Amino acid sequence: MIDAAAGGSVVKQVQIQQIECLVVLTEELHFGRTAERLGYSQSRVSQLIADLERRVGVRLVERTSRRVALTRLGAQFVDEVRPAYETLTAAFSQAHERARRGALCELRIGFHGNVYEHVTEAFRRLRVQHEVAVALSEIPLGSPFSAVLEGRLDAAIVELPVHEQALSVGYRFPPQDRLLAVASSHPLAAGGGDVDVEQLAGLNLVRPVGDAPDYWMAARVPPSTPAGRPIRSTAGIATIQEGLALAAGGEHAMLVCRPLAERTTRGDVRYLPVAGLEEPSQLGLIWRTEHTTPQLTDLAQLLREGER
Repeated sequence: MIDAAAGGSVVKQVQIQQIECLVVLTEELHFGRTAERLGYSQSRVSQLIADLERRVGVRLVERTSRRVALTRLGAQFVDEVRPAYETLTAAFSQAHERARRGALCELRIGFHGNVYEHVTEAFRRLRVQHEVAVALSEIPLGSPFSAVLEGRLDAAIVELPVHEQALSVGYRFPPQDRLLAVASSHPLAAGGGDVDVEQLAGLNLVRPVGDAPDYWMAARVPPSTPAGRPIRSTAGIATIQEGLALAAGGEHAMLVCRPLAERTTRGDVRYLPVAGLEEPSQLGLIWRTEHTTPQLTDLAQLLREGER
């Protein structure tokens, strides 16, 4: 009996060429035809079979001047090893074909907060039409670019702007109004009308926490009103739900996009239009420029088609 440690040592020493040679020899039962099929010399085939037999510790092939046949143990060994060999060769063939076409069978995509119907429909069509699956990961609200830049994600759907030279915006979603989320009990909620942008100076807005560049952070939470009045921001958040919970508590407020407000209804939060807020909210599909692939451009095209 061979113990697990010894068996592991044998596996490490066996070469794929030896297994391939035995499988083909099983089909041809002739050293010359096996050599011709594999592009080896006949002596190389004999050497590979002999090396494999030495590694396994048993004779696998009976050779005479008149015939070649597997031993009983050889036939059993081939039956056991052939499925693994065929699985391995198929995986190599598929990987080679994907590499030739620059293809990926899965895209790793990050997102903030919610993935809307327009986006999930594009993911579905990408899978059906292009045989590319999507693996989704929610990323910290204040770190929109890191996972893509570091190669942990292939792309991300994040808020614009993006000024990083290493990143491309493959698709820009339609701009959306920004609303102010406040507690239902807040005095502004009782008014029922628009909030003037200058009134933001009297609030304490939550802000994303992370390694995003300053220009991106300032687009999320303006440091001051158009008239130059400073806007307080003393609470940091990692997710949208954290921000809404703080807003519901009454001491803070949060700027959100209209689609989020329409899909996130809460009895303790009101969403109010902000008059005079210059920049709308806009999402973008981003990826590393040097890692642009046909699958990413296909996804961008499907998102564009979904607008129509």
